[in-house]
Amino acid sequence: MGVVFYSSVVSSQTPQPTVRLSTEPPLSEILPFEAEATVLSSPVRLTLQAVDAAGKRLENAKIRLQILTPPHNPWFPTDFPIVEGTELLDIEGVAAKGELEIQQMLPIRGNYQLLVSVNPITANAFAPIQQTLTLSVPENWVKYRNFGILAVILLAVGLGGGLVLGGKQDIQPGEIAPERVRLLLSGAIVVAIASLLIINITAERADSHTQGHSSQKIEPSVVQSQAVKAEIMGDVSATVGQPAKLAVQVSDPTTGQPATDVLLKIKTTPAEDEWVAFAYGGVPDAKGQLTWEQQFFDGAPHKVEVEILPQPQARRQFSPLRIAQNIDVEGVAPPLHSRLIVLAYFTSLIVLGLVIGLRLRNRLVW
Repeated sequence: MGVVFYSSVVSSQTPQPTVRLSTEPPLSEILPFEAEATVLSSPVRLTLQAVDAAGKRLENAKIRLQILTPPHNPWFPTDFPIVEGTELLDIEGVAAKGELEIQQMLPIRGNYQLLVSVNPITANAFAPIQQTLTLSVPENWVKYRNFGILAVILLAVGLGGGLVLGGKQDIQPGEIAPERVRLLLSGAIVVAIASLLIINITAERADSHTQGHSSQKIEPSVVQSQAVKAEIMGDVSATVGQPAKLAVQVSDPTTGQPATDVLLKIKTTPAEDEWVAFAYGGVPDAKGQLTWEQQFFDGAPHKVEVEILPQPQARRQFSPLRIAQNIDVEGVAPPLHSRLIVLAYFTSLIVLGLVIGLRLRNRLVW
């Protein structure tokens, strides 16, 4: 028993192969995606390094990365409730130098789980690694500021209503309500009509903006030269909350054999904006393929672009090629219970202001 206990202690203290995570910007500066930001949001650069017990990189490896979004929180929903507790990305890349680097936009706040598995390309070259990393993303301080401003406005509305409705009110003959009550209701109707007009005008502008981008140039999803043939395969439509399966196939147009001596640069962008949702640069596997699963969280049409380049030292040299695939994304409305909870929060602020206003008015009258 002493020998077994001593062996277990020694093995637990011995350095083990591990996966190191580094981010750009640093962890303290990462913020979730902001749809209405005046400055375009940038994706987070995630770099995974697989190292052995001595801290040396594990070469000729395959690194698979799965990013899971923070779990669902019914009482404090995020900007994209449908995305909570889902898979954001699943990609496996060939890491000749033991490193995998991607760029990924993180849509919501909370703790992301990064499931990493490292396997050797050559059998038994090293022991496989399975590791779970956590990436914490705080809420943007602008959201707290905006919520504070809205809370003050709602409290002021309730306070004003309480001051108007409080105290003794006389109903004149022929009137169904006191004058102050009628004035308050009339003001509320005017505010509601103005709000509806603003919402309709904003929606009309957004629709015209979408139609203006619908005539964008469509690049081919299959391209062929004398050296290589490249094709984007997989889903052409997606739904928010569910990952879409995509793949790039590169082959020799003459022999039909997989082309593995090329570089692939993948970039996913919304069709109407310029920010980058996902980007990766790597090489295809032994089958000439690079596959991944990606979620389109904002519900807008996206464009997947792939640039194929020759490796510097490869015998196969050719001019860079570009292919693209448009992805139609179906948006999903937030769950009803999430909207009701938010409505209850806002209504409680108005009720609180109303109670304070009534008490102040009664004290003034007394």
